Amino acid sequence: MTSINEQLTKKFQEALVTSFGEDFQAIDPQVTTARDLRHGDYQANIALPLAKKLGKNPREIAQTIISNLAVDTICETPTIGGPGFINLKLKPNYLENKLKSLYQEQGLGIEKIPDSTQVIVDFSSPNIAKEMHVGHLRSTIIGDCIARTLEFLGYDVLRLNHVGDWGTQFGMLITYLKEVYPDALTQADALEIGDLVNFYKQAKKRFDEDTEFQQRAREAVVKLQSGEQESSQAWELLCDQSRREFQQIYDRLDVKLTERGESFYNPYLDDVITALDAEGILKKDQGAQCVFLEGFTNKSGDPLPLIVQKSDGGYNYATTDLAALRYRIKEDQAKRIIYVTDAGQSNHFAKVFQVANKANFLPDTVEVTHVPFGLVKGEDGKKLKTRSGETIKLKDLLNEAINYARKDLENRLQSEERKESEDFINNVAQTVGISAVKYADLSQNRSSDYIFSYDKMLALQGNTAPYMLYAYARIQSISREGNIDYENLGENIQIILKEDTEMELGKYLLQLSETIKEVEKTLLPNRLCDYLYELSKKFNRFYENCPVLKSEEPTKTSRLLLCDLTAKTLKLGLSLLGISVLERM
Repeated sequence: MTSINEQLTKKFQEALVTSFGEDFQAIDPQVTTARDLRHGDYQANIALPLAKKLGKNPREIAQTIISNLAVDTICETPTIGGPGFINLKLKPNYLENKLKSLYQEQGLGIEKIPDSTQVIVDFSSPNIAKEMHVGHLRSTIIGDCIARTLEFLGYDVLRLNHVGDWGTQFGMLITYLKEVYPDALTQADALEIGDLVNFYKQAKKRFDEDTEFQQRAREAVVKLQSGEQESSQAWELLCDQSRREFQQIYDRLDVKLTERGESFYNPYLDDVITALDAEGILKKDQGAQCVFLEGFTNKSGDPLPLIVQKSDGGYNYATTDLAALRYRIKEDQAKRIIYVTDAGQSNHFAKVFQVANKANFLPDTVEVTHVPFGLVKGEDGKKLKTRSGETIKLKDLLNEAINYARKDLENRLQSEERKESEDFINNVAQTVGISAVKYADLSQNRSSDYIFSYDKMLALQGNTAPYMLYAYARIQSISREGNIDYENLGENIQIILKEDTEMELGKYLLQLSETIKEVEKTLLPNRLCDYLYELSKKFNRFYENCPVLKSEEPTKTSRLLLCDLTAKTLKLGLSLLGISVLERM
């Protein structure tokens, strides 16, 4: 189903051509939802930017457009506001028919893309031999939401987990474990993952302080890179153990990923250097192979290079990312590649993308986007850490959220004198706890830092997951109370919008498609959260002012349809955020 915005945009484009000629066919008429609903439901702002081009008063231009605007089946007579805004108020019968069609269509009438397009979303990306911590939370949750949204719209999405499974860190760890715990290099799960992390920290400290150990670690890297059997076996054991630990987190978060770590691209690194050299952009600087960039300088104003091969012949993250980009374009045939990492890597990706353009790795048909996000902070405004100053493990954070949710539920059950089974309590606590963590993150503008608070994210009021889940469960309780079977409401069902709150809810239900397409374009999940929160508030106002089960027919069935349509919209929207609904709370 074409969205209202798309319908109105097309009508305005036709009016612009009729009014001013074919040259105006490609001009965006700037149709948006109205800022002030007292003046209408939608507005078009095109008259103002056209004033200079046409040499006319914006209100005069607006009047000309209106005289050629064929929207009488959709809107009341358009009006002009302020300096030249064209205001549009939707007709009730148009809304009623649109909502009825929406109710009868699968997928709530949201149009899918006509042809499946390959998109890669690169997200999560933990490091082998380390536990996932709160720093991986945002990448994993935001990346999953973006992938879910694009998948829903019909894109062929490859969800890649670019894990850190190569490089100097393994030379350090393997060399250290040979000394202190050699069984870990020959036996699966000889160590707990927490012990492995501690050994990694000790290996790093030794590497920084001991030049002889440093040399041995570098030699171990060479052995690993050359495929030496003992080193390769040790590496595989360490990777397998970490991979299983990661999977436990992904299962709890209901996140699916295809692992393709740094090591995957190792065979393609030499080709990157060869290709850069063939393009004539590779330069030697202090023994390292570099590409000098535009717009990046040091404090002295000298150009900064991107190093692609170190003076000792080794490669780095930039080389791997260039190899990965080439592979994703050539082999995966990706047309859009999205990297979800913290904002601290923005400069890195800007440099990699510039080099890829200079080297002609990046065709005009491929779009690459870095999706940056801010820090998770504690309630003191500082980077979220344990009391001892350690980074919080992600599994501990999730466990704590579930415990909070369980305590809150048990207190509520006691105050309401309700008895529920242990299975019910466990399921609600798990769902609410995990959902609260996800929603608290996704409801923020991803480019900003945000304050992590269990109390706020688990509140039943405000823009939180529990509020959304409760709104859905409340709607489901209406059908249970009235013993309603939505599959058998009759053939000639109608939606009737008489009351203001009915009209307000109906209009907003029709904006889901526009919201999802905005997330597709901007990659900002908080736009969807804002929509769902506003929808929940509008439903509550409708429910308070419009009796449902006690109404006479045909009003009763109409209002039941609005309830069910709201529930379906909430369920779909939350699923795109990676959140499962609850029939009862």
